[in-house]
Amino acid sequence: MKPIIRVENLGKQYRLGGPQEAYSTLRESLANAARGPWRWRRRENPALELWALRDVNFTVGAGEVVGVIGRNGAGKSTLLKVLSRITEPTRGRVELYGRVGSLLEVGTGFHPELTGRENIYLNGAILGMKRQEIARVFDDIVAFAEVEQFIDTPVKRYSSGMYLRLAFAVAAHLEPEILLVDEVLAVGDAQFQKKCLGKMGEVAQGGRTVLFVSHNMAAVQSLCNKALLLTRGQVTQFGTVKDVVNGYMREADTADAVTLLNRAKRSGSGEIRLTDVKITPAENPTQPPFSGAPLRISLTLENHTAGAIEGVDVGFSLHDRYEIGLGLLYSSYMGRRFTLTPGRNVVSFVLKSPLLLGGSYYWGFRVTRHDVEVDWPQVLFPLEVVEDDYYGSGATNWRNWTGSLLLDGEWEQTL
Repeated sequence: MKPIIRVENLGKQYRLGGPQEAYSTLRESLANAARGPWRWRRRENPALELWALRDVNFTVGAGEVVGVIGRNGAGKSTLLKVLSRITEPTRGRVELYGRVGSLLEVGTGFHPELTGRENIYLNGAILGMKRQEIARVFDDIVAFAEVEQFIDTPVKRYSSGMYLRLAFAVAAHLEPEILLVDEVLAVGDAQFQKKCLGKMGEVAQGGRTVLFVSHNMAAVQSLCNKALLLTRGQVTQFGTVKDVVNGYMREADTADAVTLLNRAKRSGSGEIRLTDVKITPAENPTQPPFSGAPLRISLTLENHTAGAIEGVDVGFSLHDRYEIGLGLLYSSYMGRRFTLTPGRNVVSFVLKSPLLLGGSYYWGFRVTRHDVEVDWPQVLFPLEVVEDDYYGSGATNWRNWTGSLLLDGEWEQTL
């Protein structure tokens, strides 16, 4: 496959902070100049050097759709800015074989004093398109952005939603060979996000190359045929979406591995604290959790007050490997609230459904009382479910299903 993007030994360095020099009088400036250029001056508080990207190497073929993933601060947006020629690399080189369209933040490339119509033609001209080529897709851009009424209004008067719709429409419809999209879609409403993802799918199927930065693993999985994982400015994985996403989730689990007692990022009034979580098979707690098996969720709660606390509501949420919610349940939904005595208390729940396929899952927990938050450790706890022949039939086709849930019931035939 012919490469359309080639990145070699790419590095981008930023300087943070640095010495703060006070303003001097004219007399002091002249006196310092008279002392000569050989006067040694001690430099205090040198600027910190931060490598946002370091030794980045990868090649993207024509027509490939690559998801760029990683934690916040990993260098994803910096990479796209370098590829878009918005910022210069400190070292290394980038080779791009084709016109580049980018949507990195709301209104990128728009002149606020120009109208929507003028900005469309300006962006097309920047991409090297002829006026006739722009005119051919002009109506499609305006219809997609839903700004017909305001197309001749200066974009500085647009709302952020109108800005975003028009910016995406321009980037997607002006037919660049390479489309770079940062996660600006989070700004729009759900309907617009769905519309944009559908358009990106059309762009990808049309043979154009797309680099898509996103924290939405489900979107990456559905749109992309490859993925690139950035960790602290370096490429740690580049390959199939499945392998790279699994690596990213393992990295996230390791980064969040902190005991509940030491976790500072939590909210709530604090008189009760969740101090331990155990999720085991309900029937065989010494075995690993197999697909389809009921699970016992045991939560250790510490009552830090001197007396009993009544009306405690305990809840949990279940998420798939992409951290998309699968279900939510509070004890109060089932008519149950707890009274916690001072000190240590254990509350358990046996999860009989849903039945889980083999794979990675994540759990969130929250404690409330009279609808007031008491403790919410803002972290998702991982659980690996082992694949098993739940149906006992020996069939294996169902294991190719990429969802999360096993379906159970009984088949019947009637005359």
